[in-house]
Order: sequence, then C-alpha cells, then structure tokens
Amino acid sequence: MSSHHHATRRTAVAVALISATAAALSGCNLLPTATPSSGAVDFDDVQSATVYLKGQGTFIEPGTTSSSEYGWVGSGFIVDASGLAITNNHVVVGAGTLSGFLGGDPDDEVNVKVLGASECLDLAVVQLEGKSFPFLGWHKGEIKTGLDVYSAGYPFGAAEEFTLTRGIVSKNDFAFDTQWASLGQVIEHDARIRGGNSGGPLVDPDGAVVGVNYAGNDSLDYNYAIHRDVVQDAFEALSQGERVSSIGVNARAWQSDDGSLAGVWVQSVEAGGPADAAGIEPGDLIYKLGGVSVGTDGTLAAYCKVLDTQGVDGTIDVDVYRPSSDALLTGQVNGKELKVTETGVFGGGTSSNSGGFTTVEDDSGVLSVSVPREWNDVNGSKANDGARDWYSVSASADLAGFQSSFATAGMQLLATDANYSTDAALAQFDFSSSCSVITASGDYDDGYYAGVYSEYDCDGTYELVLATQDTSGTATVVLIAQLVSDYEQDTVLSQLLNTFQLS
Repeated sequence: MSSHHHATRRTAVAVALISATAAALSGCNLLPTATPSSGAVDFDDVQSATVYLKGQGTFIEPGTTSSSEYGWVGSGFIVDASGLAITNNHVVVGAGTLSGFLGGDPDDEVNVKVLGASECLDLAVVQLEGKSFPFLGWHKGEIKTGLDVYSAGYPFGAAEEFTLTRGIVSKNDFAFDTQWASLGQVIEHDARIRGGNSGGPLVDPDGAVVGVNYAGNDSLDYNYAIHRDVVQDAFEALSQGERVSSIGVNARAWQSDDGSLAGVWVQSVEAGGPADAAGIEPGDLIYKLGGVSVGTDGTLAAYCKVLDTQGVDGTIDVDVYRPSSDALLTGQVNGKELKVTETGVFGGGTSSNSGGFTTVEDDSGVLSVSVPREWNDVNGSKANDGARDWYSVSASADLAGFQSSFATAGMQLLATDANYSTDAALAQFDFSSSCSVITASGDYDDGYYAGVYSEYDCDGTYELVLATQDTSGTATVVLIAQLVSDYEQDTVLSQLLNTFQLS
C-alpha cells in the first residue's frame, strides 16, 4: 500500500504487515461449476472482475500534527458491465490520485472516479473508465452460518498478485462498531484477509458476492465483511453521488493515552464535501457532533447515530479541537463555518508535549525514525553482536524496562552491511522461544525498503521484527518494535513503519 519523497513518508499499506500472509488458493477444480446469471462471471473468472486499487494523498495520522503524503493499495470489485465498482471508504477518501488495475494486471490500468462514499458504512462506489466490463453477481437468499466463502483481492505482500483464501461464515448477521465504521449487519468469517484486501469481495462457491471485506484481527484470526444487504441498500444512492451516513471524511475514533481527550480524528477530507465546506481540516478532532460527545467509546457509533438522526443534509452543530494550533472551534456542518472560540487549550500549541511524535537519530546520524514524544529515554550508540557492528538507536519511556521485559513499549532500529541478508537478520532476532508466533516470515515491500518480517504475541504485547534492505542495497536495516497498547499497535506502529530510514 509510492512516488512521494523518501525522507517524508512511505506507503501507508506498510501498516498492514500486522496481518499474516494469506494463502493463495488455486484449487478451482474442487469447486462446483457455476452458471453465470444475468451476465455475471462465474467463480473461475472472479479475478477478472476484481480490481487492484492504488491511491495517493495527504493524511494526518491520529495523535500527530504533521501532514504526510501516503501511498496505499486496496481492492474493489465490479458489479455492473458499465464499470461501476465497490470498495471501502477508507480506500478512496483522501486520495488525490486513484488508479485501478483490472484483474491486478499492471498493464491494464483504468481511470477511477469516486461517485460516492460513506465513512460510517466504510463503503464507496467508483466508476471505472471504459465499457463492457466483467462483473460479479450477488449471492441469492439468506447468508447462513457455515456457508463456504472465499476472500478475493490483492493483499499487501503479494505485490499485484490476485489471491483467494477459503473459509466459512462463522457468524452471519450482527451489529459491529469499530474505530472506522458503524454497521448494523456484519459477517464474521475465516477466509483470511489482510491489508490490501480492504474493499475486496467475499464470494460464495459460485463467485457471487456475500459481502465486502473491511476489517480483521490477525492475532485472533477474525475477519469481517460488510453484509450484502447493507451494500445493496446503499449502492444506488452512492452511485448517484448521494450522501449516506457521511460528511465526507476519512474518520477514526481516537483517544489520548491518558483518556483526557477523545473524539473522531479526521485523517483526510473529501474535497468539496460538507466537512470541507464547514472548515474541518485533516488533523482535526471532532469531539462533539450535534451536541453529543463522539468517539469516547473508541468507535464511530455515536458519531454515526447523530448523522443518521439529523440527516446528512441537516444543519448539525460541530465542536472541534485542532491540535496543530491548540485551539477549539465551533461551527456547523451544512451551516456556519468553523470559528476559533479558544486558543492555548493545552498550553503548548504545536510544541505541546501532550502527545505527538519526535525524531530520534543514532549517534552517527545514519539512522532516524519518528517515535512518541514520551519515548524520551534514547540510546544512539553503536552495538556489536560478536560477529558484526551495527548502527543503532533505541527509544522508550524506560529503556531498561524495554530491554529486560515485554511489558514496556519501545523500539530499536539497527543497520549493518548489506552482505548480511534480510533472512539472516530476521533469524537472528527471533522471539519464538518466549512468544507465540503470529507470522513466521512475511514479505515486505514499501517501495523504498524490501525484506521480511515476523510478528509475535508476547503475553498480550505485540512484537514486530522487520529486516529490510533499501532499494540501493546500501545496508540491511532491522526494526524491532515492542507495542503494548492499542494506540501503539495502531498509530505508533504506522509512524515507525513510515519514517524509519537511512540518512
């Protein structure tokens, strides 16, 4: 999940490596032969109607104040011969540019136009340029527990290769609120998904759509899809550009580490949408909508309930905290534009140490990475393992605790000569004797660094070891991240992956 500058940010899909490698299934001969209905393709041709999506745009990650240019990938699928396709809101909103590749073929690129999107449903409808496209049909009848299903798409780590993973529906219809969506009908299944599968179809053995994949938890092997009924109910309105539970943002519920500040973090804004017209900017925290506190439970539930109650065309009061200027603003969606009502809220403006990130370097100035400000116990001295020298920088709120146990969050970034392979480096930093293995060896490529990674569950602490080489082959770089809280496993991991670099 880029063409932006190396020294700023790399691909946002790198965050998706916390998902394990999906198994590519080729055993189509094990499946019943499907008879296409109304021109829809059958199971053997699902790939032809599945689209590999690449986006690029500017985001502000939760808890940070610096804008970052990101590149990312996702999946989508065509549902009409005219080129109407479905994907996730978080795949398209905020994209300055968006490209589609039919069947994942890098030589078959098509232009993509976003017609409509909903942050609450995490759905979007896009128009592909062209005509006479292959398309998928819809599963007929009830979606029952135990139904055989297949996740189709382009997961991160498989480059632009189409994959299928097989499973069953384990829970067929339930309400589910997450940080980035609030849905009344969700399907839980075990056809494994990971980053890059977002927006791809969950299909039955006939190749008919059961739902839209949008979320997962690899450590517990949970995989979630938006129920077919939700998608079909919203499709026509979204395809006509109508708003459905949306003010036009890429939103995520967020709380500060100490819980004193909570709301809906605006990662990016749809140009020309209601949020944009109200003066809401990327990096804003919406803490009240319609007079209701939102995001306090870590989900979009309250935010979406207000939108559904007031109507997306209604005039809705909105209260915003803007960390970049340490200011409170009030205004209205579809009404009065935001105005500053208070400044110096937390007494520090952009220099405030209440959250945010800072850059640390090793003593030689070879390595740098952005870490939470509170990780102010830093060691940049070189290291030697008895066989080779390493440039090294470590950071934590308590380095001694980080180095002696799995209970303290922190990170270490190392670099050595490129003749030491990434596989050898990954094997050297092996935690399998102390922790449960989530991913033994996954492929990594963010466009600037490529290599392998391992993930571990260490009594609830997430441990990542990433061994890479830069595209110039200058050095082998190893990132070790030990993350305890949900905030660290989400926002901090994203920051580490997008900022580690050789000078």
